[in-house]
Amino acid sequence: MRSSSSFLKFLLVFSLVSLNVLTGQAFTGTYGVNYGRIADNLPPPGSVVTLLKAAKIKNIRIYDANPDVLTAFKGSGIEIMVCLPNELLIEVSVGEQRAMDWIKENVQPYLPGTSIRGISMGNEILGVTPVEIWEALLPASKNIYTALDRLGLTKEVQVSSPHSEAVFANSFPPSSCTFRDDILPYMKPLLQFFSQIGSPFYINAYPFLAYKSDPEHIDIKYALFKSNKGIYDAKTKLHYDNMFDAQVDAAYAALEKVGFGKMEVIVSETGWASKGDDNEAGATVENARTYNKNLRKRLLKKKGTPYKPKKAVKAYIFALFNENLKFGPTSERNFGLFKADGSIAYDIGFTGLVPSSATSSFISFKVWDSKSLGSF
Repeated sequence: MRSSSSFLKFLLVFSLVSLNVLTGQAFTGTYGVNYGRIADNLPPPGSVVTLLKAAKIKNIRIYDANPDVLTAFKGSGIEIMVCLPNELLIEVSVGEQRAMDWIKENVQPYLPGTSIRGISMGNEILGVTPVEIWEALLPASKNIYTALDRLGLTKEVQVSSPHSEAVFANSFPPSSCTFRDDILPYMKPLLQFFSQIGSPFYINAYPFLAYKSDPEHIDIKYALFKSNKGIYDAKTKLHYDNMFDAQVDAAYAALEKVGFGKMEVIVSETGWASKGDDNEAGATVENARTYNKNLRKRLLKKKGTPYKPKKAVKAYIFALFNENLKFGPTSERNFGLFKADGSIAYDIGFTGLVPSSATSSFISFKVWDSKSLGSF
């Protein structure tokens, strides 16, 4: 029965590819934000919709499929990528019915009112989590896609999976980037499947983390999009004046080396901490403001990278709020564009739900619930 089931699933995927039935496009803009909620003091989801609309942010990622969030975003027009959490990948990988049940509970009931445009298969699986989860990523992705197809949702909802920089063996200069040898047996089949269904390659790219790890040798101006001499890639004869572009092109180089040079690279997370521990170089409010302000301006121009000049770069900023319950160093709790009370963490042109000492411009909503959305 197992071999028969596998053969039938192969036929289904083959027929979908032959008919060019691809997943929908999850990210239709160029600037999005990650809406993390590992905190006990955040505004309710209805107020978050208000905040996002005021900021004209139309693309977000969440790290689960929380029903309160998905209900609050109904009718907002904001496009959401939900996440099948890491801890569910193994059970979804071994059961097609489990994948169908998850879709029927967490995706289908909210469509089309809530614009769920993508499903993230975990977060930073390869190179970070235990190997048994690496093994589950591809079959779980196939099962979720099969469930979407049976429900007629593949043109609306894209399936993908974001990776950390840990999947790379090296990334400097950009043209030298390659995938780790131990990652390749898992990465190549995954890329093959995502290529067949038209999904991009998502990478979590953090110049902040690179600078923090080696502040003596990395020019902080290069990391912050400020005027600097940059770097020169002798192989491609390209000049880079900021690390963000270099990290994106490094991902393109790695993909090209394994036969997927046409796959689009999208940044699923990037940001800069506004506060950190003594050993976290660069984690200041001013640096966070500079990075995020310059990044926002860069993304809104809809321009490409030195290696892919005609392909507009897209990125989700990490994160919408400071999250007070996150584990790890102090920086982990201080990536937010906004503070937990809804005020801005620093001024990059957004307004907040409440006044902030950082700006005199703000939106005041006394009642933080979905009823306050009528003015939009």
